[in-house]
Amino acid sequence: MTTPAPEVYTHGHHDSVLRSHRWRTAENSAAYLLPALEPGQRLLDVGCGPGTLTLGLAARVAPGEVIGIDRSEAVIELARDEARRAGATNVEFQTGDAYHLPVEDDSVDVAHAHQLLQHLQDPVAALVELRRVVRPGGVVAVRDADYAGMTWFPQDPALDEWSALYHEVTQANGAEADAGRRLHSWALEAGFDPENVVSTAGVWCYASPEDRRWWSGLWAERCTESDFARQAVEHGLADEVGLEQLAAGWREWGEQPGGWFAVLHGEVLARV
Repeated sequence: MTTPAPEVYTHGHHDSVLRSHRWRTAENSAAYLLPALEPGQRLLDVGCGPGTLTLGLAARVAPGEVIGIDRSEAVIELARDEARRAGATNVEFQTGDAYHLPVEDDSVDVAHAHQLLQHLQDPVAALVELRRVVRPGGVVAVRDADYAGMTWFPQDPALDEWSALYHEVTQANGAEADAGRRLHSWALEAGFDPENVVSTAGVWCYASPEDRRWWSGLWAERCTESDFARQAVEHGLADEVGLEQLAAGWREWGEQPGGWFAVLHGEVLARV
């Protein structure tokens, strides 16, 4: 019997990753879900990271209870700190596994996962688990980037190489970098009624000088300092010199006056 390879989070929790997570809000990362939220709902946020998006959702459903789940205890502590600073009293953060959620069947109104399924080896199983915990009439909401759908200007060979390497690393980890385009089909595989699945797309766009410098700086750091860089070397897909060249390419792109970068996301709102 073959033992499954352990789940690997491609990005890890380097500060260059957490800075991007803290930037996320309910408005810029969960707009497709907001019309379905009401005060008093119980919401589960799976893969919550440092909690800024979770807190935005908690404000929408207050005084309803919100539970944020992440497998990293260190990140959960950061989320708890964020909640204390915000004075949020309707949020609880705890460690947990997306495949074995620590809540009962039919116990939440909304199960939300942002940028989670792309990192899992069995995203359909995770969707089945999200569906398990949602009450009849409630919703499962998932949103994931699609790396092959990302586009930028001006074209840059270094960014082309970065994209190819990112796909190679995630494939070696058993994950799916182009999850966004697959969310709809995964939801159907997980047993959701096609008539109750609404699929949309969302975009982050980085075009202002400030946004370009921020986004390019994050990825320049990730190319040399994050778990993505470490995994690229461990898998034999890149060396330190090549990663430094990718980082330099990101920094150079970030200084282009006409630079523009769009991140495509797939979104699914599935009613149980």
